[in-house]
Amino acid sequence: MFSERHKRTIRGEYIGIFVPSFKPLHPAALDALRTGLVIAVLVGVASCASPPQPTPIAPTASPAPPTATPVPVAATVNGEGIPAAEVQAQTAQYVAARKALSKSVTEDEAAKAVLDDLIAQVLLAQGARAAGFELSDSDLHARLQALADQAGGQDKLTAWQSANGYSADSFPAALKRAAEAAYMRDKIVTAVPKTADQVHVRQILLYNESDAISIRNQLKGGADFDTLARIIDPKSGGELSWFPRGYLLEPKIEEAAFSMQVGEVSDIIQTDVGFDIIKVLERDPQHILSPDAYLTMQELALKDWVAGQRASATLVLGP
Repeated sequence: MFSERHKRTIRGEYIGIFVPSFKPLHPAALDALRTGLVIAVLVGVASCASPPQPTPIAPTASPAPPTATPVPVAATVNGEGIPAAEVQAQTAQYVAARKALSKSVTEDEAAKAVLDDLIAQVLLAQGARAAGFELSDSDLHARLQALADQAGGQDKLTAWQSANGYSADSFPAALKRAAEAAYMRDKIVTAVPKTADQVHVRQILLYNESDAISIRNQLKGGADFDTLARIIDPKSGGELSWFPRGYLLEPKIEEAAFSMQVGEVSDIIQTDVGFDIIKVLERDPQHILSPDAYLTMQELALKDWVAGQRASATLVLGP
């Protein structure tokens, strides 16, 4: 059993994929939205006879259409803009959600978190298109219709869009981006192998250096590691179980464990938690990942992919 002091917890840090929610949530509508079921839409095409043709006259020059006002953007990613209104609206939602959890966050911190997430979404969507996936107009229409049904009608969906910083144009674009980002996210995480090089480790964790030195000296004097581990931690016996690289929150313990031989006992390892002495019980280059470790490896794979794409992207912050 893992010590909660060392185990990497899944903190909900997967890239947030935009999915608007309304109350009450209708499971069937949500399922239609997520799976992209095509909703049949009948479009009546009227036909009529052609009227008599008038005598031709010389055409007159039409005035040039007015130039569209550019939509203010918070950032562009490889030339693709992220609307500033969307960032502002999602920042307000983020702050409100944190307050509901009694967690404080500044506006600047919230804005950065939201913008980083939207940048990641754009990169993922671009990756999906590069991989050959692009949400079709018919699938997008189906998702928009499912959302309208879920919201209680098009008027209510339009009101929700306005309240959350979306226009009639930006909302479909954001939904399309989210669907494409979700495709690429799933492509990345499902490619993560379910086995990995792992070590099985037991620890003796102490909270002051003098106790750690005393235990180390006992071990050097011939004391049995497993016996001492059970005395110090009767509940778990110091069991850290199997883990791959990148799973523990304490990299020093991982570095030591993967550099040791099976049966070897480490020296004192000082961490933010305390003073550790570990023993490698087993090692397997293709050990099956636990469900929690597999989720963590997927999270790391997604973060690494986004970080790599962001490092090579042309990113411009501000208008």
